[in-house]
Amino acid sequence: MSKVQGGMKCVKYLLFVFNFIFWLSGLLVLAVGLWLRFDPETVELLNGDGAPDTFFIAVYILLGAGGLMMIVGFFGCFGAVRESQCLLASFFACLLIIFGAEIAAGVFGFINKEQIVEEVQKFYSSSIADLSNANSTAIALLYHKTLNCCGGSVTETSAALCSDTATEETPNCLIAITNFFNEKLHIIGYIGIGIAGVMIIGMVFSMVLCCAIRNNREVI
Repeated sequence: MSKVQGGMKCVKYLLFVFNFIFWLSGLLVLAVGLWLRFDPETVELLNGDGAPDTFFIAVYILLGAGGLMMIVGFFGCFGAVRESQCLLASFFACLLIIFGAEIAAGVFGFINKEQIVEEVQKFYSSSIADLSNANSTAIALLYHKTLNCCGGSVTETSAALCSDTATEETPNCLIAITNFFNEKLHIIGYIGIGIAGVMIIGMVFSMVLCCAIRNNREVI
């Protein structure tokens, strides 16, 4: 097997280091996805009967991307060490697919961002509109406790539920829900942007090294 020399050898080791970082990034994405999925506050707010599941769909996409990134990162490291054109080309193709999937997931999240918030707000509003139901009362109290808020579109109906804890500074629950999920979605967005930048660097390195290996074999 031919070995690349000079500057391309440096690219080879840079690609190996990149893939290790990419593998760690996949582990980070997986960890964040698991945190968002099992975060006690999020689970409490979206665990009732009739609760919307759009937010968790985005989280499951994140979990899948994290697991795939770890697998691709491992094979990328192996391809760089073995100087295999086949593995490097496959690595590039996988990165391209993940990059496209990430863009699609980002567009999905951006388009459905307001829908996610609106669905949760409607879920809360329906619970405080039917306080004769014990389950609805429990859901409303859970939102008040978790988000430290009180009331919504029918504040007078829910006032009795938080009269002991509510103050003038206590936020409207509809606003609190918006702030809560915007924060979670921003975390997903920032991680996605960072990972996209890392993937572009990886695709460039893999193609440069793959071309260098091919040219080196042609010379030999």
